Amino acid sequence: MENNYCVIMAGGVGSRFWPMSRNAHPKQFLDILGTGKSLLQQTFKRFLNVCPKENIIIVTNIDYINLVKEQLPEINENQILAEPFRKNTAPCILYAAKKIALRNPNANIVVAPSDHVILKEEAFVRAIKQGLDFTCENDVLLTLGIQPSRPDTGYGYIQFIDDKSIAENKISKVKTFTEKPNLEMAKFFLQSGEFLWNAGIFLWNVNAILKAFESYLPEMFSIFEAEENTYDTANEAVFIHQAFHQATNISIDFGVMEKAKNVHVMGAEFGWSDLGTYGSLYEHIKHDENDNAIVGKHVMAYDTKNCIVNVPKDKLVVLQGLDDYIVVESDSILLVCKKSDEQQIRQFVNDVKLKRGDKFV
Repeated sequence: MENNYCVIMAGGVGSRFWPMSRNAHPKQFLDILGTGKSLLQQTFKRFLNVCPKENIIIVTNIDYINLVKEQLPEINENQILAEPFRKNTAPCILYAAKKIALRNPNANIVVAPSDHVILKEEAFVRAIKQGLDFTCENDVLLTLGIQPSRPDTGYGYIQFIDDKSIAENKISKVKTFTEKPNLEMAKFFLQSGEFLWNAGIFLWNVNAILKAFESYLPEMFSIFEAEENTYDTANEAVFIHQAFHQATNISIDFGVMEKAKNVHVMGAEFGWSDLGTYGSLYEHIKHDENDNAIVGKHVMAYDTKNCIVNVPKDKLVVLQGLDDYIVVESDSILLVCKKSDEQQIRQFVNDVKLKRGDKFV
C-alpha cells in the first residue's frame, strides 16, 4: 500500500452548477448533497482506504490553494500542486506523475476527479485495489467503466473486447472510445452490451504513464522534463508557470488514452455519478411525494412536481404550477430553468459574464 498514490483533480469551475458553483468557490468545495462534507472532502476520505494520507496529491488551480488547505488541514503543502492556468487534464496529470516519480519510482497511481458521487464505497475501494494490483504487474493504462443504465448522451463510452468470461470487476482490452454520442448511437451502444460509460478514473504505474506521454504527447513531455531538477525546490513554481503556459490544452483522453495500444477497462459497479448537472444531482437528493428534490427549510410547493429546488435555509420560497424545473438561489442570484434545458446553463453563464460582469460568475 505504501507504493499506492492518488491524484485528485480539483481545479474545475463547475459552471453547469451555476449559481451554486461560482468561479471563486466551485462545486468541489461545496456540500452539494447536504452531507456536512464537501465533494472534495468526501473524495479525500474515500481514498484513505487505498493509500497512505501522505500519498494523496491534490492538483488544483492556483486560485483555490487556500480553499484546499482550509478543507483538508490534515495534508502537507507539498501534497497540493498548483496549476497556474487551466489546460485540461493532460498537463495536470503529467505534472503530478513527474512529481510522484521523483518521490517513488515504483509508484502505482489512481487519478480521479474531486466531484464524483460514489454510493457503494466498499465496492469502489475493492475495484480500485484490484485495478492497482493489475497495473502494478502490467505495463498498461487502465480506466474504469460503468455499466450504462440508459442511453445517456452526456457521457463518453468505451467499447471493450469481450472474452465472454464472467468476473467481478472484469478487466478487458479497449477497442474504441466515443465522446458523447447522439441519442441514436447511445441506444445502439446500450443494446450491444459492448460499451461502458467512461467514469474518468484512471489507474497505472508511474513508468507506464510517463512512457505513454513520451510516445503520444512528446512535446508536452519535453516541456515538463526540461527543468525537472527544479521539482520540490524554491524554483518549481516559476518553472511550472512557464511549463503550463507552453503546454497544449488537451484532455488525457484525447492526448493519450485514445492513441495508446495498451489501454484496458475495468467494468465495475459502485453507485457512480459524475454529478455533472442538476439533473444528476436530482437523482441523489431525497424526493417528496410529488418527486420534487428540495433543499431549503421554508419551501412551499403547490401543484409542483419533478423539480429540483435549492435555496438558502432562511429563505421562504413559494412555488406554484411548475413541472420539471430547476430553481436555485445562491448569493443574490436566482436561476429558474427547465430541467430539459439545463445544458444551456453554460451559455447563461457566458452571457451573464458578457452583459453583467465577472462578479456574478
